[in-house]
Amino acid sequence: MKKFDEEDWVVSWSSEEIIVPYISPVDGRWHRYFVDFVIKVKDRNGNLKTWMIEVKPKKQTKPPEIQSRKTKKYITEVVTWSVNEAKWKAAKEYCKDRSWEFIIFTEDQLPKSVTK
Repeated sequence: MKKFDEEDWVVSWSSEEIIVPYISPVDGRWHRYFVDFVIKVKDRNGNLKTWMIEVKPKKQTKPPEIQSRKTKKYITEVVTWSVNEAKWKAAKEYCKDRSWEFIIFTEDQLPKSVTK
């Protein structure tokens, strides 16, 4: 991402190079989660920090509203939410073990030039 290359506080970054294993609530089996970005940054005090970042549409970052009719769209949203939740739980544990931070970005956090 060009934006990461332009920022002085970004020391290094990689895309989809970290694999986090998780158990899918859909089939109960192990799967591999390829996290969008891992970024090493320097804070204002010069301390190095590592962020694991997932970029998702805001709609996918919260559970779907309960529907009385179980349409195909609704079922897909429920499955997507439950899988994302399992991935994010595994990612948070992965980060905790390494003193990293797990962050989910939506279109609200991305610069307008990236989302257009």
